[in-house]
Amino acid sequence: MTNPAVAPGILDFYAKTIDESTRLSGSADGRLEMVRTQELLRRHLPAAPAGVLDVGGGPGVHAAWLVADGYAVHLVDPVRRHVEQAQECGCTVELGDARNLSAGDESYDVVLVMGPLYHLVDAADRHRALTEAYRVVRPGGLVAAAGINQYASLFEHTAYAHLDREPIRANIEKILATHVHDGKRGFTEAYFHSPQLLEQEMREAGLHTVTVYGVEGPAWSLLKATEQYAGESVADSSLFASALTAARLAEPYPELLAASSHLLAFGTKTRA
Repeated sequence: MTNPAVAPGILDFYAKTIDESTRLSGSADGRLEMVRTQELLRRHLPAAPAGVLDVGGGPGVHAAWLVADGYAVHLVDPVRRHVEQAQECGCTVELGDARNLSAGDESYDVVLVMGPLYHLVDAADRHRALTEAYRVVRPGGLVAAAGINQYASLFEHTAYAHLDREPIRANIEKILATHVHDGKRGFTEAYFHSPQLLEQEMREAGLHTVTVYGVEGPAWSLLKATEQYAGESVADSSLFASALTAARLAEPYPELLAASSHLLAFGTKTRA
């Protein structure tokens, strides 16, 4: 197998710079993202053993618990390291590109697009990834797609007390204005969604009954700031429990969507 046409900087970032297998367990805000993603997915998923295509599934962090829940999971990712790690999760795996899936038409009950939209800066590429998800999901099936919130970097670097540094402040201003991080500092090349834009892109791909959730809620950056200055985990603290409760309480209020670090959209493919 050969690597699909993904930007080399993205492949290098996930192959050499960050270990995605520990991101959702290594910090309190990471654990908050994991807990909330699990509960939102479990709320919407059909009963096991439905077939799930995990597109851009990384090292199988979500595939692992989906398999444990009884789902039949096939994972696709463009990073060879991720595909090798995901083999340990009990799912089938494939090196591939969200924009050009090998799966047949209407072959899965659920398609997860939990990472690709982050790194598809061009709107045409994001549309292609979502229309591919639409193509391979069965009528009546579910597509779930994640996006990074447009304001996530502002909250994050406030928690890190970085905004007094001119290069970082200028970069945050650019992200807020353009939705794009150029990949020259810290994170790799990435696209940052507003809730409205993520919903629009889901609908433009053909999906219906689209609902967008804020994953971590309005208090995730407090967890990050506290760990930054305390130098220890608060994942088992009352602060974590309160942040999780805040995320759940915020769900009915669209004006609080933009306070989360990540957005998670659900849409269905109508039956013929």
